[in-house]
Amino acid sequence: MLEHLPEDIRLGLAQARRAAVQRGHRLNLQVGDGVIPLNRLWEDGFALQADRAPGLRGLVDIYDGPAHVSQCLIVASALEGDEMIYEFKRITNAITGPVRDYAEDAAPVAGLLARDI
Repeated sequence: MLEHLPEDIRLGLAQARRAAVQRGHRLNLQVGDGVIPLNRLWEDGFALQADRAPGLRGLVDIYDGPAHVSQCLIVASALEGDEMIYEFKRITNAITGPVRDYAEDAAPVAGLLARDI
């Protein structure tokens, strides 16, 4: 259906779609000192605008706004339209609490019943 529209209208629609994606997501990728907004994120990878990060690979951090979500080792996979698809070689979720040097009990005691002696 879009192929019947004039070229300038198709380009305007594509720009509006990209702008809506960038406004709607808080997820971003931090590489060194640079921050790049993510278009999509799924279990095995993510997608970015192809012109935003040419030749991106290696260790990156994913943030949801100011919250650190995960650290990933990535490799470029494919170019689909104006998006570059990246796959995870390794993904490690960020730790939200302090690291413990002991194992926690599986089920903590909820309460004790008193015995009548």
